[in-house]
Formats: sequence, structure tokens, C-alpha cells
Amino acid sequence: MKKTKVRRSKTKRGSKTRKTLRTKKTTKTAKATKVGKPIGKVTHFYGGIGVAIVKFSKGIGLNKAVRFRGATTNFVQKIAEMQYNHQPITKAPKGKQVGIKVRDRVREGDEVFEEV
Repeated sequence: MKKTKVRRSKTKRGSKTRKTLRTKKTTKTAKATKVGKPIGKVTHFYGGIGVAIVKFSKGIGLNKAVRFRGATTNFVQKIAEMQYNHQPITKAPKGKQVGIKVRDRVREGDEVFEEV
């Protein structure tokens, strides 16, 4: 829904008028979800194979739901597959960079949150 307000003002060149349009967007806001501290950060993304490299600040295991959130990214998925040094792992240790198969595009700098 847009509200438009028209204001006419005179220019310095005489009696000519100039229209100035100001728009104010009014939208319904969705309920904000409770977001805690991030547990990791995306350091790289391989688009061809759909894998994000994530550095975790807290350990996390398989089948846990995580939210990837950034400027243009916001989705939730369960961790189905993780690798460290091209070897499958079941738990991502704190401070390590692990590869996670993701269903959507993520970007460097996107944060990872644990879903409750």
C-alpha cells in the first residue's frame, strides 16, 4: 500500500512550480522470530555443487535445524551432510571450517543460527 503526498513549491526562477512526490510505504510487518547468537559464519560458497563452507563457533551435529541469514538470504534447513577434509563427519567441532550441503544459495558473511 502506498500513500503519496504531493507538495508544490516555487522555484527561484519565477512563477514556475515544481512537483515533489514523496512516497511512504506502509506494509504489514510479520511477527519477528526470536533470533539468538550466531553459531557460525559462511566463509565460502561453491555454487556448482551447492556447498557452503561454514566456520562454527559452537559444535553442532547432523539432523539439526539451522537458519542461514544475511542481506539477501533467509532460510531454514536441516543439516543432512557435513564434511571436513573431504571426509564425512557427524559433528562439526568448534572453530573448524566444514562443508555443508545447502539447498539454496548463500553468500560469504551470512550468519548461521541454530533453530529451536
